[in-house]
Amino acid sequence: MSEYDLVIRGGTIADGTGGALIDGDIGIKDGRIAAIGAGLSAGRDEIDATGRIVTPGFVDVHTHYDGQAIWGEELSPSSAHGVTTAVMGNCGVGFAPCRKADQDMLINVMEGVEDIPGVVMAEGLPWDWETFPEYLDRVDAGKRDIDVAAYLPHSPLRVYAMGERGARREAANEDDLKKMRALTKEAIEAGAIGFATSRLSIHKTADGGSIPTFDADVEELKAICGGMTDAGAGTFQVVLDAFVGWDKEYGVIDEVVKACGRPATFTLASGNEGPPRWRAVLDMIAASNARGGQVTAQVMPRPIGLIAGLELTVHPFVLCPSWAKIATLPLAEKVAAMRDPSLRAALLSEEFGEGHPFNALARNWEWMFPLNNPPDYSPPKSMSMADQARARGCTPQEVAYERLLATDGKGLFLAALGNFENASLASAHEMLAHPDCVPALGDGGAHYGAICDASYSTFLLQHYVREGRDGGFGLSEAVHMLSAKAARAVGLNDRGVLKVGAKADINVIDMDRLKLHLPEIVHDLPAGGRRLHQRATGYDATIVAGEIIRRFDESTGARPGRLVRGTS
Repeated sequence: MSEYDLVIRGGTIADGTGGALIDGDIGIKDGRIAAIGAGLSAGRDEIDATGRIVTPGFVDVHTHYDGQAIWGEELSPSSAHGVTTAVMGNCGVGFAPCRKADQDMLINVMEGVEDIPGVVMAEGLPWDWETFPEYLDRVDAGKRDIDVAAYLPHSPLRVYAMGERGARREAANEDDLKKMRALTKEAIEAGAIGFATSRLSIHKTADGGSIPTFDADVEELKAICGGMTDAGAGTFQVVLDAFVGWDKEYGVIDEVVKACGRPATFTLASGNEGPPRWRAVLDMIAASNARGGQVTAQVMPRPIGLIAGLELTVHPFVLCPSWAKIATLPLAEKVAAMRDPSLRAALLSEEFGEGHPFNALARNWEWMFPLNNPPDYSPPKSMSMADQARARGCTPQEVAYERLLATDGKGLFLAALGNFENASLASAHEMLAHPDCVPALGDGGAHYGAICDASYSTFLLQHYVREGRDGGFGLSEAVHMLSAKAARAVGLNDRGVLKVGAKADINVIDMDRLKLHLPEIVHDLPAGGRRLHQRATGYDATIVAGEIIRRFDESTGARPGRLVRGTS
């Protein structure tokens, strides 16, 4: 009988601690790492890792798989990019707690904030829960490829506790606060890893209204996070509204952390232009932590932005009045109509009408770039629609229109909304290198028709490590960021490091072959819904709890993923 169920033999091991690389074997038994060393005895199954790097499974602390974890078994794109643990419930949106009468309202919120079609949620979710513990039980009962952990989301919590008053964003009274605090304690004790909220002004419902949590009073946040204090566990996750100024908004974190004594994590990015305000935020974090807090910032390793295209949620002409005439046509018929001179003239001359704030972002010409195959997420500024237009003596609309016609309507655009300061990722690099920042914001499971950033782990390894661009990172440092550092930021201390006794979540990666493919549209959601997916080449194996879930960039069908209940 073999001593090990699986041996990964002869790889270069980056163990997740940030320490020196070592060459050796890893033996796995009963879902855990049983040995690390040279010349281990034969395993029942073996992976030849010669010339490959061996890493811990990556941890994405910012996803929205709250629905996909119910209706699907593969949490892709994340699992296709070495992620073995995904944290959902971010931004305060989700599906529990929820009374039957409030289901449509939560669908409206999730459709608006996270671009998940309402019909997908209506048909894909069984809604056989009411409380958050019951929702966790439903997740726990499912099968999936990777592990998930969940925050208690603020929007459903507020509506559950306050009814219509919560949806209308009325102030919570003392009874409301006591109820939400008790429900939070209950959720943490049932396995939630924290509480999440959003204060971002552009987070809107599908009908354009503000979400229930927008501009919630700090006293409400302190009371809810007091439920984490009562339970003795949990992390506070928040998306702050940087549009009103970091000096005001960061104070929310300071107040809540001081009141509840729990860790906090939030989204941080640079602007594309103007002064680097993010440096002052790093100083604020350092000051909070010097006072005894535990605050981390989540940073996207590439531009924060949207993917625009005729088959997607947003594109440069989606809110033009004349677009409504062809909006429902099949793609080929849309493109044929766009070749008509009269429609072309109308679309090129019309201003955008009213619509969801995200739609307007598809005309940020100065920071809108073609996205080709292979995709370049750090393109030269000269490739922007505005720069191309200036060079050619035409309008940005004309440049975008011609690209759509030249690609038969299939051409994609990257609208870089932030994190691309002065057309460089040097600022993102500086933030990622900071001790209080972690790579994150993959948003897997959401923004199905506009964002596909769950591939950021592959991008970080390819762009910063192998190619050494925008400052570069060493392999050991990058793997530490993607695994142990990210896991510790949200209290998941039982994963992210390769050591004897640890859970056997592991990647075997061919760095020479590692590359991203162009995002593609797939129709695999409930009710035939479409989503963006992005594949990678170079993952020889991804292993969860000792089982190989992906081999040579394809799913094996194994489903060892579990719900992570609570922090460790």
